[in-house]
Amino acid sequence: MSLLKYIGRRIFLGVFVLLGLSIVIFIIARVVPGDPARLSVGSTASDEAYQLARKSMHLDDPMVKQYGYWLNGVLQGDFGTSITTKRNVIEDIKDFLPATLELVLLSALLMISFSILFGSLSARYRNRWPDTIIRVLSYTGIAIPAFIMAVLLLLVFGYYWKVIPVIGRLSYGYSAPPRITGMYVFDSLLARDFSTAWNALLHLFLPAVSLAIAGIFQEARIIRTAISDNMNKDYVTAVTGYGVPQKIVFFKYLLKPSMIPAVSVMGMDIASLMTNAFLVEVIFTWPGISRYGMNAMMGKDLNAISAVIILFGLMFVMINIIVDIIVSYLDPRIRLGGGI
Repeated sequence: MSLLKYIGRRIFLGVFVLLGLSIVIFIIARVVPGDPARLSVGSTASDEAYQLARKSMHLDDPMVKQYGYWLNGVLQGDFGTSITTKRNVIEDIKDFLPATLELVLLSALLMISFSILFGSLSARYRNRWPDTIIRVLSYTGIAIPAFIMAVLLLLVFGYYWKVIPVIGRLSYGYSAPPRITGMYVFDSLLARDFSTAWNALLHLFLPAVSLAIAGIFQEARIIRTAISDNMNKDYVTAVTGYGVPQKIVFFKYLLKPSMIPAVSVMGMDIASLMTNAFLVEVIFTWPGISRYGMNAMMGKDLNAISAVIILFGLMFVMINIIVDIIVSYLDPRIRLGGGI
């Protein structure tokens, strides 16, 4: 199976996953207690306003027809109006999503870089003191939830040592850069405002570490185990016997095939960062989409909840497709065999 056909097949399956997710979301929004029209206009609205809301939401039509209208609106980016912010939901997403994307991108970068570093060091110095230290850190890092780690980092670095900013996206005295992507670090760099970019990066650091640390050590353990297993394979013994330098043996013949199981888990961890970020965003007063989604749930804001869940589902599907492509590159047998 060619790479393009393999990618096309993954995208086709991803579309069906999103379609199924949309059906589940629509049904839940219709069966939960409370009239969607009444929730959208408020309990004090007039009967005329309530009837207009019912008509605009097609609540008097059959359920299948309601879903068709709703899905058509979703495909056009119309999720309705948020009862929490009183704005169009898509406008809220445009405002809140970049902050979470920036946080997730840095968390993912930390997770990928340090998991490979720690996993490789642990395997290279197996059963020696670097391996022991990394394994002890792994048990601690995996056991502590992200929000507990966030509180600890905030207390240590934000209040006791006060060496790094911990609240919001920018310090007092800095203004937001001209909006291009909505991500302050990128926008500041594009505007060549390096002082603001550095300040925004400092604000990002602790929340990103809080989110990434469990994934770092989980993937490091997987990489260590895979490398240790592959060290005893015949092909490694053969290339070593031919006198190939140890660095080439390690990076080309050990690390690459050992990354296959880690990449699969890493992809799911990165996709989960957005859904796991809401408590971290609350702790660090980070105005992101995860915090917005949690506030929507607390306020029974069905339009906002539906939009956030669809968005998270889309992120999961996209990251899974990217992971499948990377794994098929690392192990062509998966792609050529047509495995799912």
